[in-house]
Amino acid sequence: MELRYNAQGLIPAVIQDDETDAVLMLGYMNDDTLRRTREIGQVVFWSRSRQEVWHKGATSGDYLAVRSISVDCEGNSLLVRVRMLGKAVCHTGARTCYFTDIDQVAG
Repeated sequence: MELRYNAQGLIPAVIQDDETDAVLMLGYMNDDTLRRTREIGQVVFWSRSRQEVWHKGATSGDYLAVRSISVDCEGNSLLVRVRMLGKAVCHTGARTCYFTDIDQVAG
């Protein structure tokens, strides 16, 4: 199977806790950051907002050790199962980025 990157050369990567199955966050990878992730065994993203490589945890110390990487049936997204090497994934300090109920969102 061939990976299908979007027009910007990115592929979504769902990050899931390997122990609890909790979905922790969604990030994006390009060919280079996926290669780096596989080489070092820690998650490396492409930051769409900063337009640069983002080694998750390099600033916060909250690294994500890769347990496995799977590709969906269409080759257009990744599931990265990880072991957290810190306390939080979210920049807010929360364990997961998914802590806000939809009813709390305006619109």
